Amino acid sequence: MTVNVTLSDAAAKRISQIVAGDAGKQALRVSVEGGGCSGFSYKFDLVESREDDDLVISNGDATVLIDSLSLVYMEGSEIDFVDNLLGQSFQIKNPNAVASCGCGTSFAI
Repeated sequence: MTVNVTLSDAAAKRISQIVAGDAGKQALRVSVEGGGCSGFSYKFDLVESREDDDLVISNGDATVLIDSLSLVYMEGSEIDFVDNLLGQSFQIKNPNAVASCGCGTSFAI
């Protein structure tokens, strides 16, 4: 199965900055969990190492890891970082989501 998840340059730049400031951490793990106001939610964690079933996405010095179960829900997504008047946040642009909430971290399929 080929999974197409991309990492924007803005997200890569911010991930590099965050990881550089946290000794021992190597990557940002993005996962999908049940719950949230729309059914599923994204979780972001800094991690020290990868698991055997992880998809590894690299852009420059930044590395993102996504476990195989979460990949099912993230096919075709783009991981982006937005800095605007409302604040700074990572956002997942997921073409599979049929609904999402205002916080941007919860979605339904």
